[in-house]
Formats: sequence, structure tokens, C-alpha cells
Amino acid sequence: MSIEGGCYCKQVRYEITGEIGMKIQCFCRECQYVTGGDSLLTFAVPEDGFAITQGALKDFRRDDLESPVTRQFCPNCGTHITSIAMPGMVLIKAGTLDDRSNFDGPGMAIYTCDAQPYHAVPEGIPTFEKLPG
Repeated sequence: MSIEGGCYCKQVRYEITGEIGMKIQCFCRECQYVTGGDSLLTFAVPEDGFAITQGALKDFRRDDLESPVTRQFCPNCGTHITSIAMPGMVLIKAGTLDDRSNFDGPGMAIYTCDAQPYHAVPEGIPTFEKLPG
């Protein structure tokens, strides 16, 4: 299986050949910054099943947080494409998929402690105030 995606300006392209793992809706404050105020839809794939096929990503990591996530984005248009938050896995933003039907919705909601009254948490999925387990 091969799934492709990229940024808004099309300078950065990627390919996924690994299995899609966790599908997450994150409400943490940092993700709200990235999205402009909403939650972030993301999914995990093994690092060796993800490749940048065109262009390069720019990294950003806050130095004032205890366990910061490395956020990777297109240096031209600023589209956030991936996050590195756990060893061996890449978290990919669902909105960057060419065929968004490859993401059929989150399997869990995390950091609901930061959700605002206007945020929608899908019914029927596990929710966690912070990270599960």
C-alpha cells in the first residue's frame, strides 16, 4: 500500500508505505496553535514506512517545555506535515493526505483537558484528559 501527501504549495511531498497505526484527535494547547484554534487530526506510521519524496521539512522544537514535540513543516508555505513525539514513529497531519479518505476519523481524543466549549469530540471514541496509560 502506498499513500501520498504533501504541503499546500506542493514543494514538499511524502509517501507512506507503512501501516497506519493510532489515529488521534489532539486538543493540547500546542496543537491549537498549529491549527489556528481547533484540534489536530493526526495518525502514526512507523518511521521506516514514511519518506519525503520531494523537498525538505523544517524542524521546530520549543526549548521551554519539558518534553517538546518536534514539529516539521514546509519552509515555503508553512504547512505542518509531521510531528516527532515518540521514538520510531512519525505523526502525520491528516489534512496533508492527497486522498483524505485514507483517514476515516480518530480512534481516540487526547488532551481533552485543553478542549474548549466550541471543540467537538466525536462520540464513541475513548477520550483522555492527557495521554492514555
